[in-house]
Amino acid sequence: MSLWEKWKESPDESDARTHSEAPGAISDLNLDEALRNFKLSVAAWSEAEYTTRRVVELAPRRNWRPVAAWALGCALVASSISGVVYQRHEQQVQAKQAAARLAAQQKQAADQAAVDEEQLLASVDSDVSRQVPSAMEPLAQMAEDDSK
Repeated sequence: MSLWEKWKESPDESDARTHSEAPGAISDLNLDEALRNFKLSVAAWSEAEYTTRRVVELAPRRNWRPVAAWALGCALVASSISGVVYQRHEQQVQAKQAAARLAAQQKQAADQAAVDEEQLLASVDSDVSRQVPSAMEPLAQMAEDDSK
């Protein structure tokens, strides 16, 4: 029912009024009529709102499963790659340490070989060389005899 129809159906109190009424009564009647009109307009508005078809747009449902699968897959790949990188780094560090140990052993062996070579050369030199050349041996013997 529309506002116009309700207004037509409602009894009009203005016809029943007489001009002989007091001025305060007229303002009360005016107030009553204004409130009745307001009530009718609110009722009409409410009815119009209730009868209007509304289209409710639903938010699309999001399926988080593919997103979670991708995120977990990426985390798995990243952790695998970081594990391989870490292992390779550890192998490089161990190789450097092994190379340093080998270099130290080689240096120590070279130093020992140099000392051994020096001792061997000194031994050969002392075995091969004489205190006094053979031509001067008689003089060396005489010097030994004089010192005694």
